[in-house]
Amino acid sequence: MRRAPAVLLAVLAASGCSTTITGSAVPRDEGGTPDQERSVVSRYFSDLNEAGGEGPTAQREFLRRTQHPDFTDRLCNLGDLTLRIEPALSTLRPDTKWTPENASKPPRGDVFVVGVSIRIRRDTATLAEQIGSQRVVVLDGKAYGFTPCPTS
Repeated sequence: MRRAPAVLLAVLAASGCSTTITGSAVPRDEGGTPDQERSVVSRYFSDLNEAGGEGPTAQREFLRRTQHPDFTDRLCNLGDLTLRIEPALSTLRPDTKWTPENASKPPRGDVFVVGVSIRIRRDTATLAEQIGSQRVVVLDGKAYGFTPCPTS
Protein backbone atom coordinates (compact mmCIF):
# COMPACT_ATOMS: atom_id res chain seq x y z
CA MET A 1 0.00 0.00 0.00
CA ARG A 2 3.03 2.33 0.12
CA ARG A 3 2.62 3.12 -3.59
CA ALA A 4 -1.06 3.97 -3.12
CA PRO A 5 -0.66 7.78 -2.92
CA ALA A 6 1.02 8.01 -6.32
CA VAL A 7 -1.38 5.52 -7.83
CA LEU A 8 -4.32 7.28 -6.21
CA LEU A 9 -3.29 10.56 -7.76
CA ALA A 10 -3.06 8.90 -11.15
CA VAL A 11 -6.51 7.41 -10.73
CA LEU A 12 -8.27 10.57 -9.56
CA ALA A 13 -8.80 11.54 -13.20
CA ALA A 14 -10.65 8.29 -13.85
CA SER A 15 -13.01 8.77 -10.92
CA GLY A 16 -14.30 12.26 -11.54
CA CYS A 17 -11.15 14.28 -11.00
CA SER A 18 -8.94 15.81 -13.64
CA THR A 19 -6.39 18.54 -14.08
CA THR A 20 -8.48 20.69 -16.40
CA ILE A 21 -11.84 22.30 -15.82
CA THR A 22 -14.41 21.94 -18.57
CA GLY A 23 -17.93 23.24 -18.99
CA SER A 24 -19.23 26.75 -19.15
CA ALA A 25 -20.02 29.40 -16.60
CA VAL A 26 -23.50 30.13 -17.95
CA PRO A 27 -26.55 29.89 -15.69
CA ARG A 28 -28.76 26.84 -16.07
CA ASP A 29 -32.49 27.03 -16.73
CA GLU A 30 -33.52 24.01 -14.65
CA GLY A 31 -32.97 22.58 -11.19
CA GLY A 32 -32.05 24.65 -8.17
CA THR A 33 -30.57 28.09 -8.16
CA PRO A 34 -26.80 28.42 -8.53
CA ASP A 35 -26.54 29.52 -4.87
CA GLN A 36 -28.47 26.44 -3.70
CA GLU A 37 -26.29 24.11 -5.74
CA ARG A 38 -23.11 25.86 -4.58
CA SER A 39 -24.27 25.35 -0.99
CA VAL A 40 -25.00 21.64 -1.56
CA VAL A 41 -21.60 21.10 -3.21
CA SER A 42 -19.82 23.06 -0.48
CA ARG A 43 -21.51 20.96 2.19
CA TYR A 44 -20.43 17.76 0.38
CA PHE A 45 -16.76 18.74 0.68
CA SER A 46 -17.18 19.94 4.28
CA ASP A 47 -18.74 16.61 5.24
CA LEU A 48 -16.08 14.65 3.32
CA ASN A 49 -13.31 16.50 5.17
CA GLU A 50 -15.04 16.15 8.52
CA ALA A 51 -15.31 12.39 7.97
CA GLY A 52 -11.63 12.29 6.98
CA GLY A 53 -10.78 14.06 10.23
CA GLU A 54 -12.45 11.18 12.06
CA GLY A 55 -10.24 8.69 10.22
CA PRO A 56 -10.20 6.31 7.25
CA THR A 57 -13.18 4.23 8.37
CA ALA A 58 -15.46 7.26 8.75
CA GLN A 59 -14.37 8.65 5.40
CA ARG A 60 -14.91 5.31 3.64
CA GLU A 61 -18.44 5.23 5.06
CA PHE A 62 -19.06 8.80 3.87
CA LEU A 63 -17.79 7.95 0.38
CA ARG A 64 -20.00 4.82 0.31
CA ARG A 65 -23.07 6.83 1.32
CA THR A 66 -22.41 9.59 -1.20
CA GLN A 67 -21.31 7.47 -4.17
CA HIS A 68 -23.60 8.35 -7.08
CA PRO A 69 -26.48 5.85 -7.04
CA ASP A 70 -25.91 4.91 -10.70
CA PHE A 71 -22.31 3.90 -9.90
CA THR A 72 -22.46 2.07 -6.55
CA ASP A 73 -20.69 -0.87 -8.18
CA ARG A 74 -17.57 1.31 -8.50
CA LEU A 75 -16.78 1.74 -4.81
CA CYS A 76 -13.15 1.39 -3.81
CA ASN A 77 -11.32 0.99 -0.54
CA LEU A 78 -8.70 3.65 0.12
CA GLY A 79 -7.20 1.55 2.91
CA ASP A 80 -5.61 3.67 5.62
CA LEU A 81 -5.56 6.82 3.50
CA THR A 82 -7.77 9.86 3.95
CA LEU A 83 -8.43 12.70 1.54
CA ARG A 84 -8.77 16.36 2.35
CA ILE A 85 -10.33 18.16 -0.59
CA GLU A 86 -10.65 21.93 -0.64
CA PRO A 87 -12.89 23.22 -3.44
CA ALA A 88 -12.44 26.61 -5.11
CA LEU A 89 -16.16 27.27 -5.31
CA SER A 90 -15.64 30.28 -7.55
CA THR A 91 -14.77 27.75 -10.28
CA LEU A 92 -17.97 25.69 -9.86
CA ARG A 93 -19.78 25.31 -13.17
CA PRO A 94 -22.05 22.85 -14.98
CA ASP A 95 -20.38 20.05 -16.94
CA THR A 96 -23.34 18.63 -18.85
CA LYS A 97 -21.30 16.57 -21.31
CA TRP A 98 -19.15 14.69 -18.75
CA THR A 99 -19.50 10.93 -18.52
CA PRO A 100 -17.58 8.75 -16.05
CA GLU A 101 -14.90 6.53 -17.57
CA ASN A 102 -16.33 3.30 -19.02
CA ALA A 103 -19.91 4.59 -18.71
CA SER A 104 -22.30 4.70 -21.64
CA LYS A 105 -24.15 7.81 -20.46
CA PRO A 106 -23.82 10.70 -18.02
CA PRO A 107 -24.98 10.18 -14.44
CA ARG A 108 -28.49 11.28 -13.52
CA GLY A 109 -28.65 14.75 -11.99
CA ASP A 110 -26.83 18.00 -12.57
CA VAL A 111 -23.10 17.41 -13.06
CA PHE A 112 -20.74 20.11 -11.85
CA VAL A 113 -16.99 20.46 -12.06
CA VAL A 114 -15.00 22.43 -9.51
CA GLY A 115 -11.32 23.17 -9.06
CA VAL A 116 -9.92 21.44 -5.98
CA SER A 117 -6.80 21.04 -3.91
CA ILE A 118 -6.45 17.42 -2.79
CA ARG A 119 -4.26 16.32 0.09
CA ILE A 120 -3.70 12.59 0.61
CA ARG A 121 -2.90 11.67 4.19
CA ARG A 122 -1.95 8.63 6.21
CA ASP A 123 -2.44 9.22 9.94
CA THR A 124 -1.09 12.75 10.48
CA ALA A 125 1.37 12.70 7.57
CA THR A 126 0.64 14.34 4.23
CA LEU A 127 1.81 11.94 1.52
CA ALA A 128 0.88 13.92 -1.57
CA GLU A 129 -0.95 17.00 -2.79
CA GLN A 130 -2.52 17.75 -6.14
CA ILE A 131 -4.50 20.55 -7.71
CA GLY A 132 -7.09 19.49 -10.25
CA SER A 133 -10.83 19.32 -10.67
CA GLN A 134 -13.55 17.05 -9.41
CA ARG A 135 -17.07 16.22 -10.53
CA VAL A 136 -19.98 16.35 -8.13
CA VAL A 137 -23.55 15.54 -9.12
CA VAL A 138 -26.57 17.19 -7.50
CA LEU A 139 -29.52 14.80 -7.67
CA ASP A 140 -32.76 15.46 -5.79
CA GLY A 141 -31.06 18.17 -3.73
CA LYS A 142 -28.20 15.94 -2.56
CA ALA A 143 -24.56 15.93 -3.68
CA TYR A 144 -22.96 12.70 -4.90
CA GLY A 145 -19.41 11.95 -5.91
CA PHE A 146 -17.23 9.20 -7.34
CA THR A 147 -14.79 7.41 -5.05
CA PRO A 148 -11.23 7.33 -6.43
CA CYS A 149 -9.88 3.82 -6.93
CA PRO A 150 -6.22 3.06 -6.32
CA THR A 151 -4.73 0.32 -8.44
CA SER A 152 -1.79 -1.89 -7.65
